[in-house]
Amino acid sequence: MRVVTVVGARPQFVKVSPVSRALAEAGFREVLVHTGQHFDPGMSDVFFDELGIPRPDHNLGIAGGSHGEQTGRMLAGVEEILLRERPGMVLVYGDTNSTLAGALAASKLHIPVAHVEAGLRSFNRRMPEEINRVVSDHLSDWLFAPTPAAVRNLATEGIAGERVCMVGDVMYDAALRFGALAESRGHLLGQMGVERSSYVLATIHRQENTDDAARLRSIVDALGAVAEEVPVVLPIHPRTRKECAAQGIALTASGLRVVEPVGYLDMLLLEKNARLIATDSGGVQKEAYFFGVPCVTLRSETEWVELVEAGWNTLAPPGDARAVVDAIRAALRRPAPAARGEGLYGDGDAAGRIVAALASARGPGAGVPVPGVDG
Repeated sequence: MRVVTVVGARPQFVKVSPVSRALAEAGFREVLVHTGQHFDPGMSDVFFDELGIPRPDHNLGIAGGSHGEQTGRMLAGVEEILLRERPGMVLVYGDTNSTLAGALAASKLHIPVAHVEAGLRSFNRRMPEEINRVVSDHLSDWLFAPTPAAVRNLATEGIAGERVCMVGDVMYDAALRFGALAESRGHLLGQMGVERSSYVLATIHRQENTDDAARLRSIVDALGAVAEEVPVVLPIHPRTRKECAAQGIALTASGLRVVEPVGYLDMLLLEKNARLIATDSGGVQKEAYFFGVPCVTLRSETEWVELVEAGWNTLAPPGDARAVVDAIRAALRRPAPAARGEGLYGDGDAAGRIVAALASARGPGAGVPVPGVDG
């Protein structure tokens, strides 16, 4: 069967890696479409190189603009590719504008949609990602949920039955595979002037934080205050750097190591060896848990509620810098939970389960008729 995979952002490249490998091993023909949502080489090219993902068959080069403009351009571009490729299904990941565009384009052409990482909910409809998740789930024919909580969320919305499969988390697959390889890059820590288990790793990229001057200033001020006590490494997202410059927010606090975006393997190294991670990223929250590192999430809510319930994650809404500092300090003092609860995100074979389900549901084939092409 020919499968079109639509991706556009760095977390999706990580998720694609184990699934693309499993698809190839099962005899599927995958056509990879990169929307271009993340276009910076440090946010895109390096991930394909390090993860061994084949170069995209199509790159739409669509980045920037409002959510509506970007999604609309992606929708038109993906539709054109689907009419040309005539796949048996379209595979989408996560919650980006690329996810929504891929799901919409396929469903309008009556091509089955498979959604990896289905069922996540923050229950905050002001987040663009939440809208993307909900709509993509309701358009999908196969919903691959990473956790029991995700399955319950789908059931609450009337999505249940054989089309919903709890498979575990493909990011755990990738972390297991590449975690040891990341250690070979240990020299990076010395270059940044930090030692193992001696620093806080921070990431800021989510729109609700970067595009709100007060929240962004609170986060940067908090990280600066923490950096007076513990070194803070901040691989800075291009949008975050741009917004800091626009708002006159200095990134010069003593102890704050601001570096350019890092590749996947370097990020795993930084995560594995951090004393604590402070982030607004959903994927980084999970990777912190995979490596047994406590996490403070710089948001009011999280899709990964099980991490909060298990004591590995603390929510710190960034409305006030002092509250964020207090949350990070408390997490630094608090002993780590006694156990990580192995199996929370599966056993490292989510990709195999996804591909087995797709193969069982459809069987091999060249493609499906597409309205407007095959009549």
